[in-house]
Amino acid sequence: MVKIAYDPIYAHPLPEGHRFPMLKYELIPAQLLHEGVIIQDNLFSPELLDEEEVLRSHDAGYWQQLKNLTLPPREQRRIGFPLNAQLLERELRIARGTIDGALHAGKHAIAFNVAGGTHHAGSDWGEGFCILNDQAIAANYLIANKIYERILIIDLDVHQGNGTAEMLQNESRIFTFSMHGEKNFPFRKEVSDLDIGLEDGLEDEAYLSILAETLPQLYARQQPQFVFYLSGVDVLATDKLGKLALTKAGCRERDRMVFQFCRDHQLPVQVSMGGGYSPEIRDIVDAHCHTFKIGIDLLGD
Repeated sequence: MVKIAYDPIYAHPLPEGHRFPMLKYELIPAQLLHEGVIIQDNLFSPELLDEEEVLRSHDAGYWQQLKNLTLPPREQRRIGFPLNAQLLERELRIARGTIDGALHAGKHAIAFNVAGGTHHAGSDWGEGFCILNDQAIAANYLIANKIYERILIIDLDVHQGNGTAEMLQNESRIFTFSMHGEKNFPFRKEVSDLDIGLEDGLEDEAYLSILAETLPQLYARQQPQFVFYLSGVDVLATDKLGKLALTKAGCRERDRMVFQFCRDHQLPVQVSMGGGYSPEIRDIVDAHCHTFKIGIDLLGD
């Protein structure tokens, strides 16, 4: 059975101006249930991440500031919203959900996190609405516990996975691949194992051609045993922060290519949703829901 990490705290209310992006965390599972794509038993509520797992990936001083709610105001502004206990709990549950999903995917091919993809969080900083880096934490967990020896992170959010790149730069067993808008946030890029920067306005055909050429090269280069996929839908032409020009059909084909890659090579995959900032919430939810549908269709047991 496909497992999907979700807890109501994912939709934690934020100050005015930040609430709209959080609506999708309620609407995605509701829509999947409404359409009969999943049943309630597919959803699970993660526990809190243990401090030990936080410290495996994040700096101890940074964690103490988070835990004690003493992160300096300047660093909170870098994250994009004020730190509080409920927001920290949210991040801890998301990261635990990604670990649990990865463990489930190892037995059942695929698992999802309704949230996650917090790839701007670095070892000692938060940024761009990201506080703890869920997929980096989960990848380090799998390596530390000797569950896998070679892991591939496929980050197709429109923004570079700068935090992931920084956190895993010295871990040769985890290969970081980010395909993103070259002139988009973050404006100071880190160095992934493979970065592909895209021009503004890139459309379906060119985008999908690059991805189709790159995926086989990634397999040949890393021979991965497990995949983390960050499936941000901020690549859509409708996205107000994205600067690319993919259609919904192009975004669906992107997801299909990644999941077919995993199926062809018998690679378990954990999927975190990442960004999506189209003005119409329907566009965001529809695109994310198609990620679930395609993944379940190709890899669900």
